[in-house]
Amino acid sequence: MTTYNLRSASPAKTHADAVVVGVVKADKGVELAPGAEDVAKAYGRKLRPLLATLDVTGKAGEVTKVPTNGAISSPLLILIGLGSDVDAKACRRAAGVAARAATNVASVAVALPADTAELVRAVTEGCVLGAYTFTTYKKDPKADKAPGTVTVLSPAARKKDLVTAFEEAQVLSRAVTAARDWVNIPPGDLTPPVFADAVSDAVTEVTKGRGAPKVGVKVLDEKRLEELGCGGILGVGQGSSARPRLVEITYSPRGAKKHLALVGKGITFDSGGLTIKPAQGMQEMKSDMAGAAAVVQATLAIAALKLPIKVTTFAPMAENMVSGSAIRPGDVLTMYGGTTVEVLNTDAEGRLILADALVMATERKPDVVIDVATLTGAMVLALGDRVAGVMGSDEVVESVLAAAETAGELQWPMPIPEAMTERVHSSKVADLAQHDWIRWGGGLFAAAFLREFTAGTPWAHLDIAGPGFNSGSAYGHVTPGGTGVAVATLVDYARSLA
Repeated sequence: MTTYNLRSASPAKTHADAVVVGVVKADKGVELAPGAEDVAKAYGRKLRPLLATLDVTGKAGEVTKVPTNGAISSPLLILIGLGSDVDAKACRRAAGVAARAATNVASVAVALPADTAELVRAVTEGCVLGAYTFTTYKKDPKADKAPGTVTVLSPAARKKDLVTAFEEAQVLSRAVTAARDWVNIPPGDLTPPVFADAVSDAVTEVTKGRGAPKVGVKVLDEKRLEELGCGGILGVGQGSSARPRLVEITYSPRGAKKHLALVGKGITFDSGGLTIKPAQGMQEMKSDMAGAAAVVQATLAIAALKLPIKVTTFAPMAENMVSGSAIRPGDVLTMYGGTTVEVLNTDAEGRLILADALVMATERKPDVVIDVATLTGAMVLALGDRVAGVMGSDEVVESVLAAAETAGELQWPMPIPEAMTERVHSSKVADLAQHDWIRWGGGLFAAAFLREFTAGTPWAHLDIAGPGFNSGSAYGHVTPGGTGVAVATLVDYARSLA
């Protein structure tokens, strides 16, 4: 396990096995980024010809490894391209790339720009998240080649605000990696009951020890869900032998003046139900609970950071399977609260379980409700696989987007046109239609459907269907598989609301 430190040592004099510095594009070619001044001084006039010989361009994500031959104390210099802009986003991405480049070494010193709290946070998060690997199912889980020690170098390392940023970045990064772990677990090993137990265990862990925050957790099984009339969760889960669950987490510190409710989609596997997915469409459907993983881990991070805000979190969990007892297209479900919904596509199941949980969330009278879900393929078509769509109340959407900017997550505002409300009310046999098979605007339709269950509460919906799972290669601080997206945004939003 890697240990992280914050120090003010010179990168040219540190005896770490490898030193990481940034390279930026400049008017006269390339140059070392702030934080690497001592390294540039140590190389002197030899530096520019060396960079030219190695064809270093400074392009974001570029990696060049240079044996130092005694030019600096460390035997290996790792040059990471930052691009043209040296900001928190660039530093977070570069640190993530550096974390994967620094393998087979016992210690690494990272001398990327880190003279402010914002940059220290970005570099620390990049180092932790970029090094993430999921080895639970590997024959040799110790095959991971992460260094034993990573030291973030900053000229202002002793300043209180930088130390705080460094420590809080580690708390947040652990929450993101925990969310990634849950998403990466095979679906047969993380059914709704198992997922609910894992959440309960995580709550127990964060509340251990003197001074730990007080966090409550309640798990509702299928019998309790039936008593409450949670038709959406029960309907989606009735086709599976693994029965559905609803987990409620509460964090209510003294002095909290604002109340945030979070809701996350927890479909532990999505076959599409009787509206079955094609075979290739099921390969990554273990990730359909990424929304639930995000809201739970964000809540635990908020509690660990002791932010002065009340948080109530709901994670509805179900497995959408094909069987003789599965819901059918044309069935009518009665949601918690009494609204009836005509089911026209059993592969649009996420909105059904969210509906029950959203009504419960509004009953708690929060100031704001935010839901997170890998909800629609339409949003991936609209924004690609790295950008989340944000819809809802204008002021909440604006604040969520600001939090995402701080967190370094890509999100984009999307509308909910009035025509979508008309489509949601198009059912001839129930209060609402769950789906209508019109090809255009499916993500917007889903948001309009969810809005029906928010009781006018200020609300935002994050559709993370694209960025919730990375099926390609690593980029920046994002590794393959579960990404933990939205955890950082939710924590920064809670911080701003508090």
